[in-house]
Amino acid sequence: MGSHRRLAPAGLGRGRGATAVFLSAAAATAAAATAAALGAVPAAAAPHNETRATVDRLYQEAEKATEAYNKAGEQAGSLRRQLGRAQDRIARQQDRVNAIRDALGALAGAQYRSGGLDSSLALLLSDNPGEYLDRASALDRIGARQAGQLRELETALRELAQERAEVADELAELEKSRRAVALHKKSVEQKLAKAQRLLNSLPLAERSAYERASRSGGDVPDLTGAAPPDARAAAALAAARSALGRPYVWGANGPGGFDCSGLMQWAYAQAGVGLPRTSQEQRYAGRQVPLSQARPGDLVVYRSDASHVAMYVGDGQVIHAPHPGAAVRYDPVGMLPVSSVTRP
Repeated sequence: MGSHRRLAPAGLGRGRGATAVFLSAAAATAAAATAAALGAVPAAAAPHNETRATVDRLYQEAEKATEAYNKAGEQAGSLRRQLGRAQDRIARQQDRVNAIRDALGALAGAQYRSGGLDSSLALLLSDNPGEYLDRASALDRIGARQAGQLRELETALRELAQERAEVADELAELEKSRRAVALHKKSVEQKLAKAQRLLNSLPLAERSAYERASRSGGDVPDLTGAAPPDARAAAALAAARSALGRPYVWGANGPGGFDCSGLMQWAYAQAGVGLPRTSQEQRYAGRQVPLSQARPGDLVVYRSDASHVAMYVGDGQVIHAPHPGAAVRYDPVGMLPVSSVTRP
C-alpha cells in the first residue's frame, strides 16, 4: 500500500489532535476549492495541494498501522505456539510423575503384603537370611532411586508450570497490544474515510490530476531490460503478477486480498521462499543491492521507516498493494522515496 507521492515533511509525527486540526483545515480548503469551481472565488492550486498532502499523510499513517498490526499478530502467534509446546511438555512430565507414583505405591503395597514386619523380626523368621538381606537392600535402592526421580520430575514440573505462566502473561500482553493496534487501525480507517470525502469534494479535473500525480515516479536510473536473478525470483514475480487487480485488505497475505508486505510474502511463498511478515523485517530478508542494480523480483522498500514494500518488475516499474480502496497494480519505482532494495 502507499500514497504514491513523495510526502511533504510538514505534519509528520503529529498527534491525533494535530491531525484532526489539519483535517478540519483541509476540509475548509476543499470547500473553498469547490466554491471556486462554481465561480464564487478564484481557483487556487494551494488548497488542492494541501488536500493532497493530507491524503498522503493519512495513507502513510495507515501503512504504519498495518505493519504494526501485522507485527503484533505475528508475535502473538509465535507465543501461542510456544505456550502450546510448554503445555505439551508439562503433560508428558505429569504422565511420568504419575507413573513413578504408581510404581512407588505398588512397591509399598508389596512390602506391606510381604508382612510389613519390623526388619529385625523379618530377618529372624526368614528361611534364607542372606536372600532377605539382598532383597531388602535392592528394595531400598529402588525406592531411593525412584524417590529421587520423583523429586527431579516434580522440580521440572514446577519449572514448566512457571514457564507456562510466564508465557501466558506475555501472550496476554501481546493480545492487549494487538487490540490497541486494532483500535488504532480503526481510527486510521476513519481518517481515510475523511480523506476520501476530501478528495470527492474536489472537482473531477483535480481528482484526475491527483491520481496522475500519485502514480508518477521521481528520477530513477534506467532499469529497462533487466531479468530476474534466478528461478525463485522469476516464480515470485509471476505469482505477484497473477495477483493484479485483487483488492487491498488490512492485514491480509492472500490469496483473495493483500496488504503491501502480505503480497510480497505470498508471492515468494509460491516460489518456495519464506519471507517475514512485515515490510520492516522483509527489508533484511536477503542481500541489499543499489537501486541502480535492481532486478525483477527484488523487494523495493520505501521511506526511512520501511513502512511500504513493493516488487520490482522491470522497465522502471513495481507491483504492489497500494492502500485501502486500491487494487494490486503497477506503479513507477520512484513513486515514493526508496530507502533500500533487497534481493531475497
